[in-house]
Amino acid sequence: MQSQLIILILSLLLLEALAHRSYLRSFQTSSANDPCYDEDRPRRCMPDFVNAAFGVPIEASSICGKDKPARYCDYKDQNARNESGCDICDDSDPIKRFSALALTDVHNSNNVTCWRSEPRVGSVDPGSPPDNVTLTLSLGKKFELTYVSLMFCPYAIRPDSMAIFKSADYGKTWQPFQFYSSQCRKLYGRPTRATISKTNEQEARCVDHNRYNADGIQGSRIAFSTLEGRPSAQDFDSSPVLQDWVTATDIRVVFHRLQPPTTTTILKTQSSEQLKYKKAEYISKEIFTPPSAGVSTYALSDFAVGGRCKCNGHAFKCIKAVDGKLECDCKHNTAGRDCERCKPFYFDRPWGRGTVREANECKACNCNNHARKCRFDLDLYKLSGRVSGGVCIGCRHDTTGRHCHYCREGFYKDPSKEISHKKACIPCDCHPIGSSGKNCNHTSGQCTCKEGVTGLTCNRCARGYQQSRSHIAPCIKIPRVTMVNHQAQNTAPDSYQYDPDASESTKENCGKCRFDTKRLNLNKYCKRDYAIMAKVTGRTTSSSKHVPRDEVRFNLQVQTVFKSTNPLLAGSSQRKSSVGLLVPSKNLDCRCPSIKINKSYLILGMESKQNPDSLVLGPKTIIIEWKDDWTRRLRRFQQQSGSCY
Repeated sequence: MQSQLIILILSLLLLEALAHRSYLRSFQTSSANDPCYDEDRPRRCMPDFVNAAFGVPIEASSICGKDKPARYCDYKDQNARNESGCDICDDSDPIKRFSALALTDVHNSNNVTCWRSEPRVGSVDPGSPPDNVTLTLSLGKKFELTYVSLMFCPYAIRPDSMAIFKSADYGKTWQPFQFYSSQCRKLYGRPTRATISKTNEQEARCVDHNRYNADGIQGSRIAFSTLEGRPSAQDFDSSPVLQDWVTATDIRVVFHRLQPPTTTTILKTQSSEQLKYKKAEYISKEIFTPPSAGVSTYALSDFAVGGRCKCNGHAFKCIKAVDGKLECDCKHNTAGRDCERCKPFYFDRPWGRGTVREANECKACNCNNHARKCRFDLDLYKLSGRVSGGVCIGCRHDTTGRHCHYCREGFYKDPSKEISHKKACIPCDCHPIGSSGKNCNHTSGQCTCKEGVTGLTCNRCARGYQQSRSHIAPCIKIPRVTMVNHQAQNTAPDSYQYDPDASESTKENCGKCRFDTKRLNLNKYCKRDYAIMAKVTGRTTSSSKHVPRDEVRFNLQVQTVFKSTNPLLAGSSQRKSSVGLLVPSKNLDCRCPSIKINKSYLILGMESKQNPDSLVLGPKTIIIEWKDDWTRRLRRFQQQSGSCY
């Protein structure tokens, strides 16, 4: 018997090694102080393999002699001192006590301690109602179990049917782990020895009576391996189904029916002379009554559960918490009793179970030292190529953004400091009158200025403007002064200014300007002699001898010629030559057209025979301030110019 027990235990250990072959590779001896790290690199780690039931109290639904002394009987050798095989159990007597504490104490084969149930009636009829007795083991924490082992007391009557259940939520719900019975289909509604495939790896099997005996139910021990026959056991790390299957917080064993002894079972305990006598007596007189009738008990000497404290590859030991509960000593920036989540602020990638291939260490969010909280965003994580999914919450120090990486409205980055500096963002300081709001460009600090106002903080008037007393328009254009000799002096040389002192008759005669149309089409393009894009670089008034009386000459730098029949513009686009544009002064008084220095314009017009040396503002001239997206349109007009005539 002793040798059989040793072989059985070695077989269990070998089975565990095969089932967790990938587990064992991570438990090789390392010189590092922390098994969860290889120097500075994280690696998968797990607590040691233990008997999780050792020293843990077991709750039994029935204890022999607990309420009052009771008589029980076993199948003992007739040569034993007590030939009847019967004795008394009494919880008040330490010698006759059969407490459930005996199930998880140190097991000594030379001094066996047992738990016994109250005497039960052993039914010969397999269809009789179950005679339930339960043993419940609470592990106090999630464990990943490899086996459940039950050792029966010497000469104790074995149950005909029993079930092992597990709970993964501290006893709230229960799931079948394994069944044993001679009537699997009838008692448990399960086929005998059902085939396990990858589609039903998380299902309990039932072993029939003959197999039940062969597995050891008639011997001294029965052992259930949680991963035996499960196809994915060889790649446990990649099987969430089996990881869930072996996870348990509680184990419950239910004995459903005593097994009535057969003649052969009885006679196996007798000597050769007794065997001959008892067999003849049993057959001829049929007077040998099994001692279990009315006084049989379930009796176990050891309840063992082999496994590891479940830490999901992120801890190498479990410890007692402040509240006395068992929990993992989590590493890899994980948290929880089972290291089942990332600890706060380490949400830059999703939590994952540690494996041999990847430790799946939780990664801190990048908030540039401006936030203490963050959350995980799966969509951002996917868009980043599964690199980063953290989103900072509650950015401080006047920062904002997913990573607190730029300044919030009303602030801009100090160019002399890194964005991670606590004082990287400084106030915009926009002038309350000169700016149109308190916000500025978060990079340059440039405030949005009102018309005629300039400066980083909008604190001064632009060139050609003077300060007013209005908070709405703090800077107004400088008026154009008209001299007695009719020679104009422009006090704002960068652009032409409208003269507010012009006569009322001039204002009344201005009418609608025909030259600054906003519409441009192929028909207008076809009916003009030239079409150019030119920049206004300056102007000359009629006081110059080169300018006709009552006209202003604008100096143009031709940048692009789209169409020209004027020899004056021939080759201008290649050398960007300068030409003049003559505009009557009365048109400028009415700002028709409105031409500004250092601005680029699209000009379409007709040739002038009177002034062959300059372009002349005529009735069909079109002057529009240049827009970059017009290049494509004008190139299209060039291609379609063949259809103009």
